[in-house]
Amino acid sequence: MNTTTLFQITFYLAVPFWALMILAPGWSWTRRIMGSPWSAVAPLAIYTVFAIGEFGTLWSVVSDPDLGTLSAFLGTPEGAAAIWAHLIAFDLFVGRWMYHDARDRGVHHAFLAPLLVLTILLSPFGLLAYLLVRSVGARSGRHSATTHAQHVV
Repeated sequence: MNTTTLFQITFYLAVPFWALMILAPGWSWTRRIMGSPWSAVAPLAIYTVFAIGEFGTLWSVVSDPDLGTLSAFLGTPEGAAAIWAHLIAFDLFVGRWMYHDARDRGVHHAFLAPLLVLTILLSPFGLLAYLLVRSVGARSGRHSATTHAQHVV
């Protein structure tokens, strides 16, 4: 497959996993599928194709980071497609962590779903927003537990 085709299919390989987390969060198959860290394998496989094909250049970029070298690499179709696959895979991995963490902490899905959508589009903002929601929930949970304990005594 050529670079353009691989670039175009990368996002679509992740869409089913995002759809499960957003649209069917409580379904047993969603929990089973997202329970595996292997959900990000397809975009990682595409990344691997580009990384192997451009390994010499990629190694120069990551082993001795320089803005000019990175810009030059990302300015090529292979470099841009590689970083896109990298982003898609890691955004999905972050979304998967958020999905599990929210379930463990009892974060209501009405709060989580829009944050997952934000994570698809702008992952750092989605993660930051989730961490804020999570910390507010943790504080209010501690407050409720303290208040409850005081009433019991």
